[in-house]
Amino acid sequence: MNKTRTHSFSIPIMGIGFTIDTAIKVAPFGISSVMSLVDDILIEKMREFHSREFQLPFNAIPIKTEDFRAKRITAYLNMVDTIVKNKFNNIIDSITKKGKDFDKYINMLPDYSTLKQEFNELVANNESLFTIKDWASKNLTMGSIDVNIMTKLDKVNYKAGSQLPIEYNDAFAALRGFAKSNLNSSIVLSAGMSPRLYSYISEFEDFYPDKDCNIKKKIILKVSDMRSALIQGQFFAKKGIWVSEFRIESGLNCGGHAFATDGLLLGPILEEFKNNHDRIIETAHMTLCSALKSLGRKVPEKPLPVRVTAQGGIGTTGEQEFLLDYYKVDGTAWGTPFLLVPEAANIDDSTRNLLAEAKEDQFYLSDISPLGVKFNSVKGNTKDIEKQALIDAGNPGSNCPKRYLVSNTEYTDKAICTASKTYIKKKIEELETKNLSAEEYKKEYDKITVKSCICVGLGTSALIVNQLDHKIEGSGVSVCPGPNMAYFDKTVSLEEMVGHIYGKNNIRGKSNRPNMFIKELRMYIDHFRKVTDNMAWPLNRKDAKFIKTYEKNMILGIAYYKKKLIDQVSNKFTNLKPIFLDELYEAEKDFLKIEVENEKKTLNFA
Repeated sequence: MNKTRTHSFSIPIMGIGFTIDTAIKVAPFGISSVMSLVDDILIEKMREFHSREFQLPFNAIPIKTEDFRAKRITAYLNMVDTIVKNKFNNIIDSITKKGKDFDKYINMLPDYSTLKQEFNELVANNESLFTIKDWASKNLTMGSIDVNIMTKLDKVNYKAGSQLPIEYNDAFAALRGFAKSNLNSSIVLSAGMSPRLYSYISEFEDFYPDKDCNIKKKIILKVSDMRSALIQGQFFAKKGIWVSEFRIESGLNCGGHAFATDGLLLGPILEEFKNNHDRIIETAHMTLCSALKSLGRKVPEKPLPVRVTAQGGIGTTGEQEFLLDYYKVDGTAWGTPFLLVPEAANIDDSTRNLLAEAKEDQFYLSDISPLGVKFNSVKGNTKDIEKQALIDAGNPGSNCPKRYLVSNTEYTDKAICTASKTYIKKKIEELETKNLSAEEYKKEYDKITVKSCICVGLGTSALIVNQLDHKIEGSGVSVCPGPNMAYFDKTVSLEEMVGHIYGKNNIRGKSNRPNMFIKELRMYIDHFRKVTDNMAWPLNRKDAKFIKTYEKNMILGIAYYKKKLIDQVSNKFTNLKPIFLDELYEAEKDFLKIEVENEKKTLNFA
């Protein structure tokens, strides 16, 4: 089990505002987290709020300021860095005063932590508080203040009607804002490879190894398979940039946008990374050295560290330990359960109560995202209620006050959002010319109007919780819980949640929870059924190839769980073997039924 970091888990990005200031709350206690850099308007409001709260100077950065988006982000990140360092130092200073925050820091450490063991030895030896303070200042660390850029969100910007250079696109400006900050942390790049954005990273010194081969600003890539990791890792290495972490995320069993694979399951993916860890490092190292040499930079004598981490649907300490012990991952990320921790996430009371009380069938993969990607949601969220009220009033769509998700140029020269009133109105006008039956019209109408203004909805909760002005945004809150939320049913403290992760207590109120691998498998089976049901038969070549690939990957994945995984798991996991196998066989039967149905369809059209 990896013990080199303060904690073996982190809190990933959740929405736009839910983790926007999570670092301020948890980083002083050694817990790493990730914040979104999508919404610079929200970021500026939160910077003003926390500047007042912590009595720091604040100078507004108006929209008319040159490069305002990047400058807002840099200013906010520098402020967060200052606050976290001050709070962490206060924890250390409080030791001689027997401060409660120091006790909280130590209590949240896992029992296997060498830090905790060393502290207990100091106490057992009756060492003075000043000795303990000296030990703490040398050994305790803050959590990392990491940031996220979703590479797809790269809106082109304009000034006085003229398109600005690419460096002022949303993703580029966000990257620049992070690059120019004081942070010594990581940027998580998600939602696919962006060659032009990746190339822009090479313009900033902090991403290169220094003379001691340390990297101030590290790259974390979210990847879904080994091939993606190798390709993207090589792309960066050729530019002299090292990828410090590959974060493997379940395609469906995680919150937010769901980037489903073609039936590739998390278990086999993790197995491949486990077996090829050295290959990833060695391949990238040779390329990196060549690139750095050509740039006249210091060449590391040995490969730089590479972490492999996993996230998506983890819900028990057994699953946490299994990922660390069997797959040898360097850490995990727990997202969804932290939505019920007020000390960690910005969730308004109404939304938190909805999440705690919602049943399994209320969590679903929706079509609400304007990006056209499946999006995990919960029925009854206030943004959907607000959206439905507009539809019922015959005025569907959003006014699009922030425009972060604009991507469609079907009707306009400048991109607009598919959740906007402008787009929806034009789409409905087009629909009305098709002379469809009432049933067909309703089906198509619902597809058009289902889109939601999530770039606003995913940030509003932070404004509501902190009692900040949200007249422009409104009161509707979108929320992005993974299906794992169905098995947590109450608000808990940060210490209780961390204790649950490490097996000190159990906060799950519902016991009928399937194993995380089974849950993901079930979701992929449901996804496959929906996709194939909506296909036009007879199949074209593209769809036929998709089905063949999906079926092959699922069959191999199920076989892996039945044979290789079960035979090699630890004793703790073996105790669950009978239940796991029963659930696995039932899932396999359901998948084979879909195969048979698809075969019949193929024969009928042959």
